Amino acid sequence: MTRTVYLALHYQNENCHPDGAIKVGISEHAPWREERLNNARRLVDAMRDASVPIVHIRLAVEPDYADVVQNTPLIRQWVSQGAWREGTWGCDWLDGYAPHPGEIVVTHTRNSVFHGSTLADVLFGLGADHLVFSGVSTAYVVESSVRHATDIGYLCTVVGDACSTATQQQHFNALDAMRLLADVVTVNEMIASLK
Repeated sequence: MTRTVYLALHYQNENCHPDGAIKVGISEHAPWREERLNNARRLVDAMRDASVPIVHIRLAVEPDYADVVQNTPLIRQWVSQGAWREGTWGCDWLDGYAPHPGEIVVTHTRNSVFHGSTLADVLFGLGADHLVFSGVSTAYVVESSVRHATDIGYLCTVVGDACSTATQQQHFNALDAMRLLADVVTVNEMIASLK
């Protein structure tokens, strides 16, 4: 029997709130902002209703960036902006997206949610073999994590319309790149499959 676990990635102020420093997820003027975030809220509610275990993934690093290897333009950009520092407003959950009591939270520091985090142990403890992903940004944390998850043997599903990235073209390119690795579905399709 397949054991599904839902991973909700980076629904945090830094990349989802209009005042957040990171705009590669949902820019403050993106016309799809409310649709994608509302879809994510519908998805997490449906997962709760179906008693699917939820793991909330957050990005947060040491306030002085001592734990950050600045080897990519993306990471150097958020360091220069003072983003993702533990204990700051930016690392807090976007209003309405905080975990409920009993739901698991995993913190990581790179693009893949598996790198340097406790996620592998958490998933082993949950008996997971099928992972459902949604989050911000499609082209970074979602795609990197799906690639990692499939490499280590998980079945994966991406709920595409509960994800976002800097531009629609980049978003759809990332979804297209993942189609040979994962099932890519809509929130409505995912909710229907839970019933």
